[in-house]
Amino acid sequence: MSNAGTTIRLTTAQAIVRYLVNQFIETGGVETRICGGGFGIFGHGNMPCLGEALYPVQDALPLYRGQNEQSMGLAAAAYAKYHLRRRFMFCTASAGPGTANLLTAAALAHANRLPMLMLCGDTFLTRLPDPVLQQLEHFGNPTLGVNDAFKAVTRYWDRITHPAQVIQSLPAALATMLDPADCGPAFIALPQDVQGWAHDYPVEFFARRVHRIRRQAPDTAEIAEAVALLASAKRPMIIAGGGVQYSGAVAELTALAEAHAIPVVETIAGRANLIATHPLNIGPIGVTGSDSANAIAEQADVILAVGTRLQDFTTGSWTAFAKDARFIGLNVGRHDAIKHMSLPVVGDAKLGLQAMGQAIAGYKAPADWTATAQAERRKWDAYVAENVKPSNRPNSYAQAIGVVNALCDTRDRVVTAAGGLPAEVAANWRTLDIGTVDVEFGFSCMGYEIAGGWGARIAQSEAEPDRDTIVFVGDGSYLMMNSDLYSSVLTQKKLIVLVLDNGGFAVINKLQNNTGQDSFNNLIKDCPTVPEPFTVDFEGHARSMGCNAVTVTNPAALAEAFKAAKASDKTSVIVMQVDPYEGWTTQGHTWWEVGTAEVSESASVSAKHAEIEATRARQRQGV
Repeated sequence: MSNAGTTIRLTTAQAIVRYLVNQFIETGGVETRICGGGFGIFGHGNMPCLGEALYPVQDALPLYRGQNEQSMGLAAAAYAKYHLRRRFMFCTASAGPGTANLLTAAALAHANRLPMLMLCGDTFLTRLPDPVLQQLEHFGNPTLGVNDAFKAVTRYWDRITHPAQVIQSLPAALATMLDPADCGPAFIALPQDVQGWAHDYPVEFFARRVHRIRRQAPDTAEIAEAVALLASAKRPMIIAGGGVQYSGAVAELTALAEAHAIPVVETIAGRANLIATHPLNIGPIGVTGSDSANAIAEQADVILAVGTRLQDFTTGSWTAFAKDARFIGLNVGRHDAIKHMSLPVVGDAKLGLQAMGQAIAGYKAPADWTATAQAERRKWDAYVAENVKPSNRPNSYAQAIGVVNALCDTRDRVVTAAGGLPAEVAANWRTLDIGTVDVEFGFSCMGYEIAGGWGARIAQSEAEPDRDTIVFVGDGSYLMMNSDLYSSVLTQKKLIVLVLDNGGFAVINKLQNNTGQDSFNNLIKDCPTVPEPFTVDFEGHARSMGCNAVTVTNPAALAEAFKAAKASDKTSVIVMQVDPYEGWTTQGHTWWEVGTAEVSESASVSAKHAEIEATRARQRQGV
């Protein structure tokens, strides 16, 4: 029987919740609710009305109580990343500081093009009680507030000023979050009075709806032009980015590479597009890359960049390639497809790779080129094997990575972010299975590691409950945001967290020294305002939040602790000190542009500035 013409009276908040409950996505023939639930901290700005609406649907939309709004947003981003942007979580925060805490997470989701829905309290539309608790007053513009700050870090932004507006706003927000090219966070500001106002909504608006991710077929003329260029290549190379996985195009990437013997290198977001032992996987590229990938990048004459935004860490600030190399940009986003005068192929990666493979059927890369790339990879593998090997050297990130890599399950998920660990994981981790590595470096956000691990584990427990989520975190990021250890214990979402303590922000100290400066304000012992440095009891701190925790002194003890953590059903924290100076991965890095002082009273700073500027001659300038 049709519901056309019938209505139901609901509050604004109730309408939003009922709509979300009835939105599904079809993937591989299976229909799943798009919104996996939410993360929420209640306050006066969202509890009375939105909280009331969420209470009856706890089974359909489970609400995870966060400890910090920023970490809730980071968890939501990691959840979406695990589900390859096909599912999302909402975050709800009260008015004022609770909402403001979500800004960093929104920026991370925006930079990484990840869906996340924010439902946040706002001041009263009527303004009758103004100024209200936590209101940020702008005397010349009473409409301006904290929520307006999200316009810069979201793909969709709206403020609901009448209950009927959700009929247009919610589908528009959802369409944005599901759009392959425009995907990103959506923000809906909910004035506290409007949340509770009622409206007669069309019942049809809440009908069960099944969505599908749009696949845009590339233009045939663009395919033809790209194939003609690729077929002329003497030294072709494929850069595989995170978009390969979001498109579900790993099989098509692999088929194209194998059929035409084209070497493949991976971006940080594209790690785990190919397993480590695939003969055409030449390694990670760029500043945090490998000698093997960077060696062939310097020689490649035609580069097919698939699903990557060509961030500076991928391109070595555009010094990683020959100046006359030609780029083909296969990307669903026009903005990314045209970067650096690339020949654009605007469209879905899966469809684009299929079309290119069919059109270039007779082409094969010269055998000596492919052999050269594979020889470079063998040399890199030998370096990594030595780099991660426990020895008499000081403890290092690489050694810890090697221990875990050797003992984890092939489908365990690895999560890290910011600091030195993204480079060390990108360079040293040997991928055991497709899509198992989450290195957040799109926004390089400290604090993502544990919060993101929790979000990833929530998602993983839906699909692969018998696998583990493994978090690598430095002491600096741990101190910045650690409260979701408690969240993981409360919700019984087990994590294995390795806290690698190097006494501060050691990777920035390394950068400081590499630019000719003395150590200053990065390692705790080098902070002028710290009279008596001491080491944090990370083990005791983790235990206080309900975790299993142990401190180890060497990689052999780490291995035993990791085995115990694998056997446990509870979040485990393993702490090991690593050397802040020795043990860094020293090979594989391209040049990276950082701003250095043109004049200085320090001779070493001036010398380093001159040395760094001398290498700029290799930098491409957009052509």
